[in-house]
Amino acid sequence: MPNLKEVRNRITSVSSTRQITSAMKMVSAAKLKRAQNAITRLRPYAGKLKEILQNLSASLDSSSDGVYSTEREVKNVLLVAITSNRGLCGGFNSAILKRTNKAINKDYANLKSTGGIHILTIGKKATDYFKKSSYNLVSSHDALFDDLTFDNVAPIAKTIMSEFATGKYDKVEVVYNQFKNAATQIPTLEQYLPVKSDDTEVVNTSKVDYIFEPNKEDIVKDLIPKSLKIQLYKGILDSHAAEHGARMTAMHQATDNATTLLGELKLSYNKARQAAITTEILEIGGGAAALEDG
Repeated sequence: MPNLKEVRNRITSVSSTRQITSAMKMVSAAKLKRAQNAITRLRPYAGKLKEILQNLSASLDSSSDGVYSTEREVKNVLLVAITSNRGLCGGFNSAILKRTNKAINKDYANLKSTGGIHILTIGKKATDYFKKSSYNLVSSHDALFDDLTFDNVAPIAKTIMSEFATGKYDKVEVVYNQFKNAATQIPTLEQYLPVKSDDTEVVNTSKVDYIFEPNKEDIVKDLIPKSLKIQLYKGILDSHAAEHGARMTAMHQATDNATTLLGELKLSYNKARQAAITTEILEIGGGAAALEDG
């Protein structure tokens, strides 16, 4: 059994840890509220815009209007991995890394030997991981979460679209944690480019005849890039909200575990203290008896 000083030190250490995890939980809860409101407001707009884009892409040809929906033989693929900049959020980051590796090893195993796998990271955890891998890390955007706005995300999306249009990449997929609630994050792999003309996730899959004003070419030219920028922004907002939900849940569990451990340590301390007192009483009693006998 550890001595009283060791137990006291552990009690002090666990108490300090519990204060830290409790504070982190409250901070994450406040940030989660803002992040959740942001993704909740954007989802209906992004969903409708995506539905319109998919309906339009079915009628586009291979000209400049349909460059983002052109299917090509996949020789080079870009995977956009979205994680967080910090840890202490449970399995949030590892889930994305596992999902990305699964796509590489299962869907694009034939491209590993040819160097056709390219990685773009958003979040320091993904950057640190893929820097050590053999895949081509084309760029990283770890500072994006310091000021997460549409204006800061749009240039990244524009670069990806431009490189797809020029044929540098034949396919682009985004890997992110979809926010469901504070306790649930869904690792999601979503095709970004080329734009799919149909999607089973869209409720209304019927073809819609749109009236274009002033004309179809101008509308499509503006709508498709804007929609693609919104889709990437939505994925990053989803991940941002999921991160704070995961961290809040992880810190809540850590605080509960610290509380349980603290109770066990205090019980152990009291038992050790009681045993020490009993031993001292016995020693004093034994000494007094020895004096009387003498």
